[in-house]
Amino acid sequence: MSPATPGDGAAAAETVLRLAVMLQAGVAPAPAWHHLAASQDPAAERVTAAVADGMPLPRAIAASGGAWRDVAVAWHVATTVGAPLAESLRGLAAALRDAAEAADDVRVALAEPAGTARLMGWLPLVAVGLGVALGFDTLGVLVGHPAGIACLVAGGALILAAQRWTARLVRRARADSGVPGLHAELVAIALSGGASIDRATAVVRDAHAAAGTRNAADADADVDADADADVDAVLALSRSAGVPAVELLRASAAHARHRARVDGRLRAARLSSRLLIPLGVCTLPAFLLLGVAPMLLSVVSTMSLSL
Repeated sequence: MSPATPGDGAAAAETVLRLAVMLQAGVAPAPAWHHLAASQDPAAERVTAAVADGMPLPRAIAASGGAWRDVAVAWHVATTVGAPLAESLRGLAAALRDAAEAADDVRVALAEPAGTARLMGWLPLVAVGLGVALGFDTLGVLVGHPAGIACLVAGGALILAAQRWTARLVRRARADSGVPGLHAELVAIALSGGASIDRATAVVRDAHAAAGTRNAADADADVDADADADVDAVLALSRSAGVPAVELLRASAAHARHRARVDGRLRAARLSSRLLIPLGVCTLPAFLLLGVAPMLLSVVSTMSLSL
């Protein structure tokens, strides 16, 4: 799937929906893009400029990157098989909007535990300032006493480890890039144009290469294995039950997006407890090394001098 920034999918969904409305109203594709560009839509401006330079439309759409790569693939599939372009873009816009909302939900859910983790990361440095405020020679011990220097080095290493550990946990809890269920949505678009199942899957594979999202040689390998298995299961059900596969595939795509949203919320919920591990293993020991230990060493040094 294509990597995307948090606002990328929502912005693409809005533009694609406007495009679908114009197409449904009878505006041809090329003028529709020009109308959007005239309305100062940034993506449409880039697409029309690339097309004016001689770039094929799917590649011009994909050149914007992020979610626009998925739009380019869907556009190529629909135009290749003759599927209703406006209807196909409406479905894709809904998929992009759902994926963006799911990513927003996860980002909001992650904000509190991630913010708490960043705040707790300052705890060892606060301990240093607290020692100084209480009148202890904390800084002198940390830079002038052999044991203090050892505490400074170990505490700094633990702070760095805690930051990297926390960042990795937060990164793993974030939503996956791309649009869940996109493969099923693309196959549904191909089938809605009257293509057979075998040709639909071939057209989707070729569309990725035509849009420049991946090479034709590795197009099959680059499709997510789970998504491919889900589509195969839906197509097998369609064959055995003798029912159209298009609605089954779109229902499967909607379910994949719902599942991705729930999984993201669960990852965010688990993050709160997982962040306690670097806190206990790294941050609290760093607090002791940089805050408590220098104060004790300062007291011992003062007592030794007085004796």
